[in-house]
Amino acid sequence: MRAAPQELRSLAPEPILRAADPLSLARAKAGARGPFRPARPMRGRRPLPAGALHPLTDSAANERLHAYDAQVKGAFDRIVPVLKRLSALQHEPDFIAQAQQHAAAELGFELPLPILESAWVQQLDMRTLFAWCVFETYEQVSGAFFREDPLEAQDGTAAAEAFNAFLLACGFHLLDVTPCADGRLAHAITYALRLPFSSVRRRPHAGALLDVENTVDRWVKTEHLRYREGRPNPAHEPTRYLKVAMYHFSSRDPLHEGCAAHGSNDVLAAASALARLRDFQQAVENSFCCGASVDLLLIGMDTDTDAIRVHVPAQDGTTDLERWLDARQAYDDTQALTPEAARHKLLSLVRQAAPGEPDDGMVALVARLLEHNLSQIDYVRTYHEGAYVDAGHAERFIGVGIGFKEIHLRNLTYFAHMDTLEEGSADMDVGVKIFKGLNVSRGLPVPVVVRFDYHGSVPGARDRAIQHCRRTDAAIRSRYSQLCAEGLLQTLLTVRDRDQHAPAEAVGSSISFGTGGGH
Repeated sequence: MRAAPQELRSLAPEPILRAADPLSLARAKAGARGPFRPARPMRGRRPLPAGALHPLTDSAANERLHAYDAQVKGAFDRIVPVLKRLSALQHEPDFIAQAQQHAAAELGFELPLPILESAWVQQLDMRTLFAWCVFETYEQVSGAFFREDPLEAQDGTAAAEAFNAFLLACGFHLLDVTPCADGRLAHAITYALRLPFSSVRRRPHAGALLDVENTVDRWVKTEHLRYREGRPNPAHEPTRYLKVAMYHFSSRDPLHEGCAAHGSNDVLAAASALARLRDFQQAVENSFCCGASVDLLLIGMDTDTDAIRVHVPAQDGTTDLERWLDARQAYDDTQALTPEAARHKLLSLVRQAAPGEPDDGMVALVARLLEHNLSQIDYVRTYHEGAYVDAGHAERFIGVGIGFKEIHLRNLTYFAHMDTLEEGSADMDVGVKIFKGLNVSRGLPVPVVVRFDYHGSVPGARDRAIQHCRRTDAAIRSRYSQLCAEGLLQTLLTVRDRDQHAPAEAVGSSISFGTGGGH
């Protein structure tokens, strides 16, 4: 067994050893999934008033995160009511003045004059106006994110530095997470797991089916930095690259509101995600050596409650798909404890859930993730009565390409992470199918934000990113030509210098306004 680093021992309580009694053995065999309860009051328990939060819940963070969620989603959700109001006013003599007044007051920006000025001779072009407003709102949200750091998790913040140190102490030099591209998991890092976004590498894919070759390339770059620059730690230190896949399921409607990429079959979703994780690990070991520093972790997430379930791996890497630790069960098992006792109990539950003796660092990390998720369970109970009303999809736009560091809210964006549309067509098709139900069925267009980040320190990188946007846009317009021809799919092209603390830059759009005159 790998010994826990000294730093890890100082960050987490000593593990609680399992006693060899029948109840403990039964718990271990069940993998913490069964409805086990202590037979007698445990040390450290305290009475709880009705409706009390979990002792480990960060209520101040819950309030701050809810305010941010309401602010951003509210900005998008005001678009349709404003446009409905304009539709009723479009034949008024002072329509343009009234329209701009309503838009400025409700949306925070004015509307494009060419569309408003043509309302007297033809029906107001609501499809184009809707997409234009979505794109403008997205640009405002992106700008505010980088200006104000509403999640308080940018590089260099106290939260980011503390988690980076903890991750290294657990024996991991990088945390790379692939959640499903489903918008109901877009907040998985900052809300469900409560991790600083700047400390996590996030690459969403439909069905959590990570791109093996690209992940290997990122592993190589990470290890190269460790060898050449000692970032985040020198290569001789025995830490590992931790790759996580997050699949999802629905507790309220498991047969219909699970992962679309797997036909709402959570067993298939978990098995497929684990298979991709193992393919990545095998690819690294085949290309380099059997001791290559890669560990794997499989997490499931209930999109109704945000509760996670963790398939805790054994130290030898064994992961049992039929064995997991449910955060809701952990919540119940620790709710009546003091904070210190609850943390010790979480460590014990994590150890019991593994199919074999687990790694100490993995135990500490999983226990921390579970502790964070307890806050999110209370968040959903406090602000959404225990389960989200929008059990299905309710995304506001599709994000295509590479980037979107600023998007961390549930059901705001469907991600289609890709280098080219040919490679990511499956992800994009799922997104378009979702938006046919959300928007096209109501006569509204599918808003697509194309995004490619670049390194400004590399000569010509910005120009290449712009060309990449244009090629992807052309491929989208070709693949979904009928929707585009009917004005039911609109695109905004954006790039961002990832070397700078700055928002995305708009470099093109399918929405254009011709100028008069000429021949």
